[in-house]
Amino acid sequence: MDGVSVGDAPVVLLEGRSDIAAVRAAADVAEVDLSDVRLVDLGGITNIRSHLVALTHEACGGEGPDAEHVLGMCDVGETRFVESALESTGHWVRDASDLPSAGFFVCVEDLEDELLRALGIPRVLGVLDRLGLRGKLDALAQQPAWRDRPLHEQLHRFAGVASGRKELLAAELTAELTPDELPEPLRLLLDRLR
Repeated sequence: MDGVSVGDAPVVLLEGRSDIAAVRAAADVAEVDLSDVRLVDLGGITNIRSHLVALTHEACGGEGPDAEHVLGMCDVGETRFVESALESTGHWVRDASDLPSAGFFVCVEDLEDELLRALGIPRVLGVLDRLGLRGKLDALAQQPAWRDRPLHEQLHRFAGVASGRKELLAAELTAELTPDELPEPLRLLLDRLR
């Protein structure tokens, strides 16, 4: 289910569609049932406050999830938005180190970087080959701005542009992992959903 609605099912607030695709793929990998979980596309992390406020109002009316059922993920560079939103809705957070106890798990750099590091370059290239995307990566690597950059940076850029490709790669790269290889933010989120 996508979207915020009433009920006591866990709600997972995620920055965008690619994060939702990765969470769904990770749940498949780890055999976690998401059928009663609401995955919410925030349309950008800066929208988290309005979603938390709406969920808080639902909870106050007895129709929404309580705080322990609202979870999420964010990038390390965006923790301030999550901290501020949580504080404004009555959650005590001192800094980013408190986010996991509040149910929000932080990706080092971002989810794409987490997935690239978890898989390693050879396996990522294998996924691109399987999807027929290697030529597009090679075209990016020939651009003057990217030509001399390390392959990891090129892959990160490639995985993070073009929204359809970003969503596809988030799902496909995650699906390539074993349960033990899942990046920590995904693993911790799924542990809370078990």
